[in-house]
Amino acid sequence: MKSLFHFAFNVTDLDVARRFYAGVLGCTEGRSTATWVDFDFAGHQLSLHLGEPLKTARTGHVGDQMVPMPHFGLVLALPDWQAMAARLEAANVDFIMKPQCRFAGESGEQWTMFFCDPSGNPMEIKGFRSLETIYAT
Repeated sequence: MKSLFHFAFNVTDLDVARRFYAGVLGCTEGRSTATWVDFDFAGHQLSLHLGEPLKTARTGHVGDQMVPMPHFGLVLALPDWQAMAARLEAANVDFIMKPQCRFAGESGEQWTMFFCDPSGNPMEIKGFRSLETIYAT
């Protein structure tokens, strides 16, 4: 089954969120009202609503680092991941986990980075040489 996901979550400031999601992440803005805004997040729908963001805690183990749970993100082809990493670095995003390669030379080889949006919502962006290897063991 192929489909798109929809994820609705809270942000503390829609104007700041617009600058981050459109300006830094490169998302296209869709419908909006005074209390929410939709974005095209690599073909998926994000609905950002004014409110208190979800509580998160660094309870997820990624290698020897602890990352926030819950989190959401994208899986990108490696060239797109590299372009995203460059945009985030140019915007001086404060990374929880800087862009890096994990499992080098193994079947699960992937590139990853963790960061938060301005409201503290954590994201992970992964990159793969081939999207067909996402579930490789």
